[in-house]
Amino acid sequence: MSATLFPAVRLRLTFFLFFFSLAGAFGQGFAGVLTGQNDNARTGQNLSETVLTPQNVEAASFGKVLSYPVDGQIYAQPLYVPNVSIPNVGTRNVVYVATENDSVYAFDADGLNSNPLWHVSFSNFPNGISPVNCVKSGLSCNVYPVDGITGTPVIDPTTNTMYLVSHTLEKGTYFVRLHALDITAGAEKFGGPVALHATVNGTGAGSVNGKISMDTQHHLARPALLLLNGILYIAQDTQSHGWILAYNAQTLTQTAAFASTPNGTLGGIWHSGGGLVGDNQGDIYAATGDGTFDASTGGTDYGDTLMQLNSNLVVTDYFTPMDQACRFQQDKDLASGGPLALPTQGGSFPNEILIAGKGGSPCDASATSPIYLVNRDQMGGYNPNQDQVVEEISGATIGYWSSPAYWQGASSAYVYYAGQTRNHAVGDYLKAYSVSNGQISKTPVAQSSNTFLVGATPSVSANNKTSGIVWIVARNDYLDTRPGVKPGVLYAYDATNVASQLYSSAQSLQYGTRDQLGCATKFQVPTIANGKVYVGTENEVDIYGLLGQPLPAYPVSLSVPCATFGSVPVGSTGTAQKVTLKNVGSANLNFSSIKLAGSNPGDFTRSSTCMSPLAPGASCTITINFKPTATGPRFAFVLITDSALTSQSIYVIGSGT
Repeated sequence: MSATLFPAVRLRLTFFLFFFSLAGAFGQGFAGVLTGQNDNARTGQNLSETVLTPQNVEAASFGKVLSYPVDGQIYAQPLYVPNVSIPNVGTRNVVYVATENDSVYAFDADGLNSNPLWHVSFSNFPNGISPVNCVKSGLSCNVYPVDGITGTPVIDPTTNTMYLVSHTLEKGTYFVRLHALDITAGAEKFGGPVALHATVNGTGAGSVNGKISMDTQHHLARPALLLLNGILYIAQDTQSHGWILAYNAQTLTQTAAFASTPNGTLGGIWHSGGGLVGDNQGDIYAATGDGTFDASTGGTDYGDTLMQLNSNLVVTDYFTPMDQACRFQQDKDLASGGPLALPTQGGSFPNEILIAGKGGSPCDASATSPIYLVNRDQMGGYNPNQDQVVEEISGATIGYWSSPAYWQGASSAYVYYAGQTRNHAVGDYLKAYSVSNGQISKTPVAQSSNTFLVGATPSVSANNKTSGIVWIVARNDYLDTRPGVKPGVLYAYDATNVASQLYSSAQSLQYGTRDQLGCATKFQVPTIANGKVYVGTENEVDIYGLLGQPLPAYPVSLSVPCATFGSVPVGSTGTAQKVTLKNVGSANLNFSSIKLAGSNPGDFTRSSTCMSPLAPGASCTITINFKPTATGPRFAFVLITDSALTSQSIYVIGSGT
């Protein structure tokens, strides 16, 4: 709609501070990837990448170089810190990975150590402490089969502290805990962990005597954590309401609590894993899903709304689409996508924020999901006849289960989106929109030649305004396929023209499955740092980089990285699954062990034709059987230890009936 409707109502600095990520753009050195999507604005860009360029990212010289097995699915984005002093090891570049099995790993980011630098687990199965079984707990199983650590942690480099939220079942009681870990050794800090609880005034769903309390059982902390001005902000989705909690980063004491629909219901905050946005004024931005809305008539319920909150978690401004009532009825969550705050813009509206979620028929006249460009200085509130926004762009036909990324190139700035269409069998394209003087092009200026079945969240690497590359992970299973059974695919595109594909981990028969990703989780975002790309999967973190500098291509190829057995009666044996292992290296491969590990290894058996030495180009077969001993999801890993730099794993899962 017309931009002239919105004069600025408060002064803001003309420089938008990205809390951690733009140091490289101003010549201060690369601090790392310390939060989800690289910075508090959630732009998804690393502007200090000097190794990877559009010229050298291609299959002959770039590919998979490392793979570290983990004990559970990885939904959180891997984080990266350079030059960490690890006790009894030395200084290392470290990639940090959190899993749904309530574990955190610190791995050598360059392969100098084959085992984890450290590993901590918040589970203790012999003592009745475990991740939350999403089936038996009554969760929706959007995270499957267990919920542990879902939201991307955040790292404070000034104190070497990683903050994260775990979900555990402890002898019949559900706990949500905030942890503060020393990134050098994994030890708890500041008296942590602390159990998260919150109660606010309200008469909505689940209220008791005019109060509502946070539900620790039906709890999913999907958004990335936000650290802003010494305060941690934690967003979550529960069965009845959305919540944001604020904690002092040094004392781990709660400073504020907010419920999105205290007098109503729903309004979850999930962003498909995208984080809360924070700006240099100390304001916080969060989108809510389907839920009660009455803020325009003096109420306190904010369903399907992009909110601006202050540090005390008081709503100071908001934008709600004019079709909110239809969205609530038709399951068109605004919160299925995450917001992105643009850097300071020219034109009439220097401070803007993007948001797009689900949409299309029957709620939107365009039959597409709108991308809303909102003025952060005056967000527009709710108008039932016309959305009071700077701009509204027709996006994907059914919307976004993902977040955008931003990059300013030498001659143009871009916003990158990948959504979903009505035709799930085809998916939508990665699309680049140009940005100029606070306006976004009405149509894409370029789009990829391939489509993304369920959309995806891109990341950008660049050397400031040059050598821009857009990275994105494709999941080729529907979102309601639990778990995914197909390998993910890592793509790279020229950021100035995403029609130019530079690389695909599945692009060429010439390289076979050399670069194959593990099976894809939902909403995974690649991390790019110091010449490497880190991707979390169902069973491992995979690392890509330039081949031979100093690491060769990964020497082991598996025909599939996971094996799914479906439902099998307890005590019966399912259909055997076979996985082919191939030596794609240039030297003999020698095996140390092939064993079962993980949560339920006793429910699986394995046999193998793999014998040492396995010559270059030769293959062998691993056969896996499933005989469940209990009902519900049962999962484990086949861990293969050999003469490759790191071990390999096969994720195996079935369900006992």
